Amino acid sequence: MRFVPRFSDGQEFPCALGKIVCVGRNYADHARELDNPVPSEPLLFIKPSTSAVPLEQLLDAPFSRGDVHFETELALLIGKEVSNASSDEAERAVVGIGLALDLTLRGIQARLKEKGHPWEIAKAFDGSCPLSSFLHLSQVPNWSALAFTLEIDGELRQHGEGADMLFPVAPLVAEMSRHFTLEPGDVVLTGTPAGVGPLPRGATLHFTLTGGLEVTTGVVD
Repeated sequence: MRFVPRFSDGQEFPCALGKIVCVGRNYADHARELDNPVPSEPLLFIKPSTSAVPLEQLLDAPFSRGDVHFETELALLIGKEVSNASSDEAERAVVGIGLALDLTLRGIQARLKEKGHPWEIAKAFDGSCPLSSFLHLSQVPNWSALAFTLEIDGELRQHGEGADMLFPVAPLVAEMSRHFTLEPGDVVLTGTPAGVGPLPRGATLHFTLTGGLEVTTGVVD
């Protein structure tokens, strides 16, 4: 069954999720912590709808395939079709804001990158994108004032702010729409701040987002 986005008030979005468009290295500190160059333009990739699972459910990560790294990201729900959009048009297409985990098989990704091969199997596998419910835009401040956190077993591991993005929300979504038509039900991930690392087995994860969104979940031991 296709993943259907929901709002935090329980309202179901009228369209099933189509695709998840992601950007890499959108926070300079994260690029540096992995010894990657800071990009001069957005590095885009896609996760399929089959990668989406509810963030609220127990996370069953593929530990048998190696280290699974967590990357907490701001998630944007697209409410209308946009293609070759201006920044203003792109901003108006966003109808909800939530949180996501971009789960990454880091060892597999590193080996594929060394060989110059695509690394979708390290990023786009089934269940690789746990998604929270979405806040309505009326519940959140402007983009630059957004902040989100991840605590693992009570320890703060990631803290991100919209103001720290290399490519802010509106121009980022506009750039994505120049390559991929964004449709209602699509989700955009906006990159992860520093602090990524291996997802611990049996851990408790607690997420917060400006506007009142909080999610607590666990990881299969």
